[in-house]
Amino acid sequence: MIDFPETQSQIQHVTNFQDLISTPFNEKINAIGWIRNLIGDFAEIVSKVELKENITVIDEELLHTLQLSEQGNLARQILLNDLQLLTAHGAAPVLNVIKYYDRDNEYPFFPTDVYSFHVDRSPIPTDTFLCTYYGVPSEIIPNSETIQKVKIPEIRDALKKLYGEANEGFEAFLTENFFDLHYQAKPNTQPISLGLGHIWRLAIDYPETKIPPCVHRAPKEKTERLLLIC
Repeated sequence: MIDFPETQSQIQHVTNFQDLISTPFNEKINAIGWIRNLIGDFAEIVSKVELKENITVIDEELLHTLQLSEQGNLARQILLNDLQLLTAHGAAPVLNVIKYYDRDNEYPFFPTDVYSFHVDRSPIPTDTFLCTYYGVPSEIIPNSETIQKVKIPEIRDALKKLYGEANEGFEAFLTENFFDLHYQAKPNTQPISLGLGHIWRLAIDYPETKIPPCVHRAPKEKTERLLLIC
């Protein structure tokens, strides 16, 4: 089992799904993890899926069609159960095999892809759930160890130059292009790996929330990654 830093007060661990969905966030806690030691061969699941694109969705029907060993079948049952738990909760979980995400090269000085530290946003109160079963796990970072990129003077000046001379509408421009969702880690800050097999619930940004949204990023893949997210 992965050891999470005890000093990172933003994280709370739980031991079951009900506590995962019902434990409240607060001003300090914005990442809650159902910490598990899973059995089964998730690599076999990945190896049996035909990968036609950089991201391949695996639905329940496809999972049922895979010819698997005993260990592979154990992994499949866990995946099916996790999908059903989250669906019953009212979420819309998606299981992906990811070779890589598309990179954002439109503004080289400010990429807005998921490899950048960012927060999620919704127009309604909700949370992000995710679990990495195979591959390199997602990472989070304490809010206190980040700075919003649009507040960094040289980046803000570059964005203003991109937008134009007038200040009117500049803040809306930052929001519409998702620039305000991205963060930079402070020097010497070490990201926290979310580990394999644990389901995480992360706080996100939505109107009138008083909870700091959890800053996170996708890892740079070393191999295919099996990820559940909603």
